[in-house]
Amino acid sequence: MTGKNIFDLVKESAAKRILFLPHAVRQMSKPDRMITTKDIRHAIENGEVIEDYPEDTRGHSCLVFGIRTDRVIHVVCSPKDEYLAIITTYLPSKEDWNNDFKTRKKS
Repeated sequence: MTGKNIFDLVKESAAKRILFLPHAVRQMSKPDRMITTKDIRHAIENGEVIEDYPEDTRGHSCLVFGIRTDRVIHVVCSPKDEYLAIITTYLPSKEDWNNDFKTRKKS
């Protein structure tokens, strides 16, 4: 899976299958979040990569920014040959992110 940018790999892997890891499922189902699988798919299909983690111990991964039903969603995912692993997902907070929710605030 080399020679392509990470977002192309994400989309190709997602087209095959999406695997939601246990941590992602727990985060999605928190009452204050309620992020659906449709929300995740929409972010992957229409969003953009805002951080790239080529050295991640789980394999090359990235942070995808997406908007669905007027909510900003962040999805951390890792493309594999046979599927896209959804590592976690959350609603970004104004405490940690600038107003665009694409740039982390400096600590």
